[in-house]
Order: sequence, then structure tokens, then C-alpha cells
Amino acid sequence: MTQTAHPSTPPGKQMLSEQVYAYLRDAIMRGHHAPGAPLKPQDLAREQGVSLAVVREALVRLVGEGLADRLPNRGFAIPSFSDRRWQEIAEARRTVEPVVLRMSIERGDVDWEARVRAAHHRLVRTPAYEPEEGEYYTGAWAEAHRAFHRTLLEGCGNRELLETFDRLWTASELARRWSAHRNPGRDGAKEHRMLEEAVLARDADTAAAVLVQHLTLTAAALTDDAGQAT
Repeated sequence: MTQTAHPSTPPGKQMLSEQVYAYLRDAIMRGHHAPGAPLKPQDLAREQGVSLAVVREALVRLVGEGLADRLPNRGFAIPSFSDRRWQEIAEARRTVEPVVLRMSIERGDVDWEARVRAAHHRLVRTPAYEPEEGEYYTGAWAEAHRAFHRTLLEGCGNRELLETFDRLWTASELARRWSAHRNPGRDGAKEHRMLEEAVLARDADTAAAVLVQHLTLTAAALTDDAGQAT
């Protein structure tokens, strides 16, 4: 007699949790919840027509991605844009990425150069903002942006370093959106063009300096007295 294994989480609940997670993640990324705003499980459960357990499961997942905070005895909330974590992530990126970029420039071959050029072309040609996606930049532009920065580093050939980049990039996605929103006059396109030009010219010193400045400006817009209030 064959026994059927029962999953620890019922499929229906798992599907509902996935749907609520996707809904909340999209809302957070689009800026529908202000920095520091509470995420009340009871209200969300009522709004989505699901159980409290389903909402809590989705919120715990968002906490794991750095898109929400779990507050002792106070439920859940959106992180604050002035949270020290964003500056720590930026410091980590300024420490790691310029070193990896130098390795990439030293080791990258002509195929890597072609990928850098293609990734930059895609970034330039992808609209950063669309009215239907809210005040923050679009998902398509976010992916083109990630692909460009990762391609710059892929010439290093070190999988462990690239995985470190992936982790830090994911952890800082919300901060990037807030930074762009608080500093709308920043010429990010120029910064990306300078990065591409320095990398393809194999000018490691200039490329590293441009990257450090690029990362510094993103973090600076999240300090309390900088940028435009969100």
C-alpha cells in the first residue's frame, strides 16, 4: 500500500501566502507604504480576505528580505529610510565592489566587454519611470540596473564574490528606490556612462573612484538632512 506524503504547509495556504507576499512586496517597492509605516496583520488580513496566519507568513518572508521589520510587541513595520542598516550596507558595498571591479577589469575578456556594453545599452533604453508603476522606478529598469552593475563585476570570475554582490544588492533594493525618490535631480545616467567608459578603457583607478562616488551618493540621500522628504 502506497502512502502519500503530506506537506507541512497545505497547498492552498501556501498559495495564498505567496499571493499576499507578492502583493505586499509590490506595494512596498512602489512606495505605497511610507518609510516607518506600520504593517498591521489584522488590517492586511481583512483587506486581502485571508487568515491572520497567511499574512504573518508573508510578513515574516518580507522581514527576511529586509523589506519589513519585526518590532518586539509591536508587530511589523516598513523600515525607516534613516535606519543605520542602509549606511552599513553602503559601506560594505564601497569596500567590496571597487576591489571586485578592479579584478574584473584585469581579468575580463572581450566577451565580457561586449556584455558590459550590451548591459549599459539596455539600461539606457529602458524607461526608468512609468505612471502606472507609481512614483518609484519601474521593475524593468530595476532589473536592467542590477544586470549592468553585476555585469561590470562578472569579469572577475569569482563566484563567491559575485554571490556577495547579489546578497548586498538584494538587501539594498528598497534603499535605492528611496534614494532616487529623495534626490530626483541626480544624474544617474551620467554616472553609469562614466562607469562604462572607464571600465571599457581598462582604467581601473577611474572606474573604482566613479563606483565609490556612485554608491556614496545613493547612501547620502538617505540621511535625515539630505534629499527631499519622502
